[in-house]
Parts: sequence; structure tokens; C-alpha cells
Amino acid sequence: MGTKPGARSKWAKTQCIVGVPRLAAHVPETRIMSEASLRAMLGKYGMVYVKPDIGARGVGVMKVEKLDKGYFVHYGTVRKKLATFESAFRWIKNNRKKRVYLVQRGIRMVRLGNRPIDYRVMIQRNEKRKWEVTGSLARVAHPGKAVTNGSQGGTIYPSRTMLDRIAGSRRGAAILGEFRGLAHLSARRLAKVYPKLNELGLDIAMDNQNRSWILEINTAPDAKPFVLLDDQSMIKRIVKLGKRYGRIYDLTIRKAKKG
Repeated sequence: MGTKPGARSKWAKTQCIVGVPRLAAHVPETRIMSEASLRAMLGKYGMVYVKPDIGARGVGVMKVEKLDKGYFVHYGTVRKKLATFESAFRWIKNNRKKRVYLVQRGIRMVRLGNRPIDYRVMIQRNEKRKWEVTGSLARVAHPGKAVTNGSQGGTIYPSRTMLDRIAGSRRGAAILGEFRGLAHLSARRLAKVYPKLNELGLDIAMDNQNRSWILEINTAPDAKPFVLLDDQSMIKRIVKLGKRYGRIYDLTIRKAKKG
């Protein structure tokens, strides 16, 4: 795709977009994970996500909560309660496999049943090299997991269908418009640092107060989930524009079901 080195780093991208006040207001506090930063963030927010600085498809992401007594870690389908912060940090450290990790404020996402929901918004350079939002969808986490990725068993829905369901049609349209605005602001900001950038996939969540949060920005987003939508116009447009700048998407779907 021709992006500058560093574009894969979640930390670098986060540092870039928080320089824009309109974006910073939608970015959960994020730090490089250490024993001290994890302790401080859990003390401040009660729940955090820890994730690899360089990673994809939700692999390696852990949810960590501070309980009245002890700590709770949710990693894949593993749910583990640990008595002390030290034991929890040691368990996380052993499972991160020496990779650089980030710790991010946990957002109490709107849920379907007890399953968290977030949204993927795809934005690409079009034929005129202008930024165009080419797709959006909703992802509902697998019942046993803390991440929503389709590759991790999440269920895919049309974004507007899900937003209308949880917020009503009028509010749903406004929220989707806000998502699109955040995508355009993010693309313009990141393109100043990474001028060869051609596409982004934003992971956006809503909390119980209907506030939008940018959880992550992907510079080589997976297009497979769009294949699962009944409306195929988005994936066709995504693939068409991707071919123009040399991006070939793996659209093979395995063990995935439409919502």
C-alpha cells in the first residue's frame, strides 16, 4: 500500500490524531503499557483493554477489570480472576509474548443482549484521490469473547440496521453521519503524516451516553466482513478502489455467518 514505516503502530496513529482537538475528544486515553501505567489506568477507569501496538483482527487483545476484590482478565475465551494486581500483571505479561502493548481506557459499549457492539467504517482514496467513505458495518462480539472482530467470531450486521435498532431511525442517521465525519477528519490528519496512505478502517464504539469513541485505526483494513452483508455494493466499491492503488483483498470467508 506504500505507507510510511510506522503506519502500522497503533501508538503512532493515536499520537497523530490526538493532535486534532475534534478527534482527541473521541479517542480513549491510551498509554504504552507498563506495570505503572496499567495500575494507574485501572485505578482511574476500573476497566481497560490491553492490546499489541502492532496487530490485527483482535488477536492478543485482553480486557482487564478491577474488582472489589481482585482483578478479572478476559482473553479470547479465557476468563481468569486473579487475587492481586501483581498476579494479574504477571499473567498479562506472560501472555503478551514480549510484544509492545498499549493500555487503553475501556469503553462501556452499547450491547446487544450482553454482547458489545462496535462499528467498522471504511474510507478510501477514490478516482480523484479524494477521501470517500465506502462502507460501514456493525460488529457484535461472539458471546464468549471481549472483541467484536468477525475473524474472532463476531456477527456482522448493516450499520444502519443496528443503529436504528438501538437509537431509533432519526438518531441512527445522525450517529452514522458522525462516524463518517470522524473518518474524514482522521484520514485528512493521518495523510499529512503518511502521504502515501490510501485507505483506513476505523473501529468506532458508542457508550451508553451515545458518545462515539475511535478505538483503533487500521491502515490495512480487512474487507472480509463486508462480504457478509446482503448489500454487496460496498464490497464492490471497496475492491474497485483498492485495485486502483494496488491493494488486493483476501475475501475468503471461513466459519463466518451472516447476522
